[in-house]
Amino acid sequence: MAVDADRQPGDAWAVMEKFYAAEAAYVAAGGYGKASYDQVAAYLDPEVVLHQAPGLPFTGTGTWRGRDGMERFLAAFSEVWESMEFLEQQHWGDGDTVVVRNRVRFRARATGREIETLIVQLITVRNGRMLECRPFYWDPAAIAQACGSVRPH
Repeated sequence: MAVDADRQPGDAWAVMEKFYAAEAAYVAAGGYGKASYDQVAAYLDPEVVLHQAPGLPFTGTGTWRGRDGMERFLAAFSEVWESMEFLEQQHWGDGDTVVVRNRVRFRARATGREIETLIVQLITVRNGRMLECRPFYWDPAAIAQACGSVRPH
């Protein structure tokens, strides 16, 4: 597993920038079984916890624990999304906590539909790796619709 020698505790945004790039590359390469997970895992604390809102096509039970749990989440995520592109990111915070506002474009594998949406994440970093993430989706119904899970009204 590749690890950055320049990683410094207390710089949550620097860690997340690298994580987002690794995550987007993993999804673009096809995800589980098709892409190497090592670059993603390099930015995850062994005790990482992802708290996803239930009800979306890729959130499963809602809580994903450890690097293996994150790999299972990203496998489900990659089955749903063909691509993800970060169009704009704003961040606030200091030390080991950062809030990130992401404007993201996704393309669904099942339908080919693209959607632009906002996701706000509250992230905690420990020793230069993501420890906890809580994403909040602006329009979960539009995401489900793009994936073919919900018909338009």
